[in-house]
Amino acid sequence: MLEALDLKKQFMKTKAVDGVNLFIEQGEIVGLLGPNGAGKSTTISIISSLLSPTSGDVRFFNESIIKQPQYLRKHLGVVPQEIALYENLTAMENLQFFGKIYRLSSDVMSTKIKEVLEIIGLQEKQHDLVKTFSGGMKRRLNIGVALLHEPKLIFMDEPTVGIDPQSRKYILDTVKRLNREQNLTILYTSHYMEEAEYLCDRIYIMDQGHIIASGNKNEIKGILSAEQTVVIEVETMEETFLNTLKDHPSVRQIDNQDKSVSVIVPREIDFFQTIINIANENGTILKSVQIQPPSLEDVFLHLTGKGLRD
Repeated sequence: MLEALDLKKQFMKTKAVDGVNLFIEQGEIVGLLGPNGAGKSTTISIISSLLSPTSGDVRFFNESIIKQPQYLRKHLGVVPQEIALYENLTAMENLQFFGKIYRLSSDVMSTKIKEVLEIIGLQEKQHDLVKTFSGGMKRRLNIGVALLHEPKLIFMDEPTVGIDPQSRKYILDTVKRLNREQNLTILYTSHYMEEAEYLCDRIYIMDQGHIIASGNKNEIKGILSAEQTVVIEVETMEETFLNTLKDHPSVRQIDNQDKSVSVIVPREIDFFQTIINIANENGTILKSVQIQPPSLEDVFLHLTGKGLRD
């Protein structure tokens, strides 16, 4: 349905996108994941025809959108990372405004607004000013605007940033329902690996302007097929405990989150007793030790040496 071919974008001396290749099949949810500054938003801007690449091409049903952007735009919905709404208008007025921009007739607009309000769960708030909305409600209305003209393809650029867990779950469930019930094709960017686990058929992981891994969830996890993740929960932890773990020859990666430590070690290693010994020697009180298969987050840590949210 859509293919990006060797996309490059340079701003002065900065290579924001450097040789990106990706494709999206009709009916898929494809994840584009990476930390802040990885180049995700620039890539989205290029493939949605808002930004011209320094070089490369984007093809929609085999037609170049660099040469003919209108061919894509009438079929594309975009949910930008920043809220794109008029706060002094009501939800209904915002939808009417953008419906006119899409050149929907009055009858079609009335029907579509009713449908969209039901999809995003804002029927009872349709006459309230957007400035009174919570962050989650604004995010849902942002999605509603992108659905008005019945796009075949929708780009969602981190649509759950800065919202509460309940609103986040509502948006994720809505995305999944749109894909399943309306066969809507979605490119979804995020720096939350658990969202990709829940939503995506295939995933591209991006860092420093490059695609560093791609495939379905199992294929990407297979990068660490010879490893296992050991998750250590502690009551108290001394700095020497972490340092000793980091220096252990079997530890491939380590990630410390408050009172939880994850280490990646070879699958054939029985690391349980080693952890007990290191804790006892360094005055650390353990709560639990769990061995898990590597997660997508572990793969990213392995590939880049940093956490996904860094």
